[in-house]
Amino acid sequence: MLDDFLKYLQAEKRYSTHTSRAYHDDISQFYTYLGEVSGSEPSVKQFRHQNIRAWVAELMRSGMSARSVNRKLSSLSSFFKFLMRKGLLKANPMVKVVAPKQVKRLSVFLEEGKLNAYMDNKELIEDDTYEQLRDNTIVELFYATGIRLSELVNLCYASVDFSASLLKVQGKGSKERLVPLTPHIEKCLKEYIRRRTVVFTAVVGDYLFLTAKGKQIYPRLVYNIVKRQLSMGGFTGKRSPHILRHSFATHLLNNGADLNSIKDMLGHSGLGATQVYTHNTFEKLKKVHRNAHPRS
Repeated sequence: MLDDFLKYLQAEKRYSTHTSRAYHDDISQFYTYLGEVSGSEPSVKQFRHQNIRAWVAELMRSGMSARSVNRKLSSLSSFFKFLMRKGLLKANPMVKVVAPKQVKRLSVFLEEGKLNAYMDNKELIEDDTYEQLRDNTIVELFYATGIRLSELVNLCYASVDFSASLLKVQGKGSKERLVPLTPHIEKCLKEYIRRRTVVFTAVVGDYLFLTAKGKQIYPRLVYNIVKRQLSMGGFTGKRSPHILRHSFATHLLNNGADLNSIKDMLGHSGLGATQVYTHNTFEKLKKVHRNAHPRS
């Protein structure tokens, strides 16, 4: 059943391998729990709300965050709906399960002035190597477009349309979107591509960003590049591609961009995921209010 469900996610829902694997891990963990409790091979008869509630209680006791538990419950719910369509389950037991409340967290982002000052200073540095230029371009591109780490890794030559100043991005569920390119990031990309062509004279594939050996760049390397680059800029705390994505969205909103446009550029399916950035804007408004109001 689980194998059929995963095939359905990839073939019909067009979920990425990473997302499908997360569903697999969540459901497998529930299967393991049922097997340990019953001492036998789990069956559809055990897919009852009482068992799910008991599993949730155990996960919470183990110290797992409400956010992580809710993700697992979402995976289970999708699996049960699949079984219902197949006629293997009469009702979704999740309707009688109350998800644990999770604390809403404000998205973390980098201070706009400091980030731009750091990037301006980087332009004064002579990039002697392919890797230095690649790393600088990667950080610039994350902040200029707000794309995800997985999306950057899979960018190809054809993804960049200099004539229209657009970047074609393949997002979650293989959905494509277009993100505008600023003149500055276009300049960075052109210089990077020129250097890449010089370094790798032979054809090494269509992927835009490559390792020093000419292979497709991989997520862990990109993460380490961003962390190292931001550390060099004096940034502390969380330093990741996702922080640059948060910064991209927050700075756009703070400078007057409308929420719908930001949603489209980020590749969110609905406004709910994008509205988290309004909390940061409200914090800024509250600060302005406190500083400017005569009776504050």
